[in-house]
This record gives sequence, C-alpha cells and structure tokens, in this order.
Amino acid sequence: MLTDARSIRIKGRSFLAVVLSPDLPFEDWLGRLDDLASRSAGFFLGRPVVLDLAGLDIDRAQLKEFLEELAKRNVSVMGVEGARPSLIGPGMPPALKGGRASSDVDVSEVPATVTAAPEKAKDEKSSEKEADAPQPVIMESRPQLQSLMIREPVRSGQSVIFPEGDITVIGSVASGAEVIAGGSIHIYGALRGRALAGSLGNAAARIFCRKMEAELIAIDGVYKMADDMPETLHGHPVQLWLEDDAIMAEKIN
Repeated sequence: MLTDARSIRIKGRSFLAVVLSPDLPFEDWLGRLDDLASRSAGFFLGRPVVLDLAGLDIDRAQLKEFLEELAKRNVSVMGVEGARPSLIGPGMPPALKGGRASSDVDVSEVPATVTAAPEKAKDEKSSEKEADAPQPVIMESRPQLQSLMIREPVRSGQSVIFPEGDITVIGSVASGAEVIAGGSIHIYGALRGRALAGSLGNAAARIFCRKMEAELIAIDGVYKMADDMPETLHGHPVQLWLEDDAIMAEKIN
C-alpha cells in the first residue's frame, strides 16, 4: 500500500556570491584578509562566499584547516570551485561546477521582466499561420535594462546590487552601506561606504563620485581601502579606473 507522500517543490535560483581565490602560503593570505576585514567591518558578514582553489597544490587536511580558519573569521563558504574530488570530505562545502565566468556573462540578455507587447506577439502568430511555407524566425531586439538609478541616499546597512550593468545614485552612500555593480558606479553625492564596480569581471568599469570619503572601493576584484588612498583625493570629486591590475584615481574638474 502506497503512503500519501507530500510533494516537495524544488526551484532553481541564482545568487551573487563573492569568489575568494587564495594563494599559498595560506598564513600570509589570511593576514591580508584580516587586514581587509579590520578596515571594512562586516564585509563578509552574511555574504555567500565561493572558494576558488584552482591551481593550488594542497591536501585535504590543509583545506580542512583553511576552512576552519575562514569560519573563525565569519566567512561562510557555500561551495568550492577548482578542487580535485579527493579534496572534498565529509562536512566540507560541496564542490561547485558550471559557474559563469566573467567572459560568459552576456549583459545584452533581456531581463525576464521585459516582454514584448501582447498585440505585437499576436500579429506575429497570425502572419505565421497565413504563410504558405515555413518562415525563418526573426528575433527582434528590445530595449535593454543595463542601468539602475537610485533616486535617494543609500543608508548605512543597505546593499544595492545590480550585476546587469551600471548603478547611478542621486545622493550619497553612507558609511556602512555598499553599492555593487556589474558595470560602472556613478554617485552624485558623497561616497562614504563601499563601492564595488565590475563585479562580474568587467575591468573597464569605473567609479565616479562627487565627494570621495570611501571605506573601500573595488574594480574587477582589485580593491583599495581608505587608508591606501591619497590624502589629496579626500573630499574631492574623483574618478577611479583599473590599469595593469592597479586602481588609478584622479580628481574631476
């Protein structure tokens, strides 16, 4: 006799995660991580993290110890990429495959919220029925959503994440707030929090702000803390860009 089993609903869903690519020796890398965390409190708190171990010659014991060190720092590793199957043991985060590399991200994709007008779709179906022979399907380009505009200040504790393109903030970004964009970031006010541009691997992304007072800025994974920025930029309009894996900055006249 079959029991009345209740159904289980399983859905697919994608999330934006931070990818950490450590290098050896782990002790030195953890020291740099501690430096980042000390100057940007709460940066990893509640944020999903993927560990990229590609190219690292380590064993399971080293990985287990490294994961324990990350856990002590409140870094929640949700999965591991680039690891040999023998490295992953019981109690460790699962091995991940199929992550979308930056070169695979197509920012020209039409978001699910953008659809064609129903009347137009109806006309296209009618024309297909009236055709005497099968006709090639012509995909018509539609307006793309590649920028997000925030018309109010971003307050402390808030996160604005838009991996599809640029973010423009008509106001300030408070200390303890963050703005993360797949493209460039434009802030028409004071930048006192964190701004991370090119989050999906866009090295051409830039950061613009009316008043530079940032806790942290990053472009394509290369970051710079407030203490690392020239004093001459503080309080001035600034643009930042990436050049030879180094963040460059200059005042905007």
